[in-house]
Amino acid sequence: MAHTAMSGSGTTSGDDPLQTAVWRLRSRGCWTDAAALLAPGADDPAVALQRASLLIERCLYTEQGWAEAEDALRVAEAIAQDDDERGAAACERGYLAYASTLLGVRDRADEARAALGRAAALFAPSAPGRPLLDLRRGLIAQNLGDSPQAARAAYHRAHVGATNQGDTLLLSATWRYLAGLALREGELPEARHGFAESLRLREELGYLVGTAPALVSLADAEPEPEATRLRAEARRLYQLLGGVPTWLAARLAPTAAA
Repeated sequence: MAHTAMSGSGTTSGDDPLQTAVWRLRSRGCWTDAAALLAPGADDPAVALQRASLLIERCLYTEQGWAEAEDALRVAEAIAQDDDERGAAACERGYLAYASTLLGVRDRADEARAALGRAAALFAPSAPGRPLLDLRRGLIAQNLGDSPQAARAAYHRAHVGATNQGDTLLLSATWRYLAGLALREGELPEARHGFAESLRLREELGYLVGTAPALVSLADAEPEPEATRLRAEARRLYQLLGGVPTWLAARLAPTAAA
């Protein structure tokens, strides 16, 4: 299964202690606790959207909490005030529908495409949310549309946008998905480089919950015995975090194929 990309930048806003606390919880897979910190300000469009984003990410990593994520997203959609906020909410709507489809909860592929198309229409060309939107459109092209060429173009746009915005967490995702396409085409040096960059960025950020998937991806492109070492490290981290992300279990089973 393709690992689903995260929402947001993964960085704190200046020295804002609230955002720092939210990031620390999120990075360790404590999405419910992070969302609870934001609950008092959830009547603010930006806060409501961030809270919805956290709960959607929880769905992706735990395959649970779908109703709570839907409720939070409806709040964010209802109080969005301008095109950027409405576009960001539509981007989250598309991502939640994509996750539901990818994880086999319910087929919402048409809803995912429509919502991301609505986000694209609402966002200005230079809108801060466009690189994340491009990445998610790439995911749909690759995993729901079986169109690697369209996915690669979208990932490249997201990669450039993430670089220009200094969005390190998003950049870790674009490196990983571009590397995945390279691996699929047998371009091992390119795949290794991209996976290694993704892992390096996540380790630098302290994004623990996304590090085990990055280790497994790099293992797929490395020869033995390095591949086994990377999977063992991923297994240790996966167990430390209580079996999250849930969909990684099969990849980390002792009998899993390399």
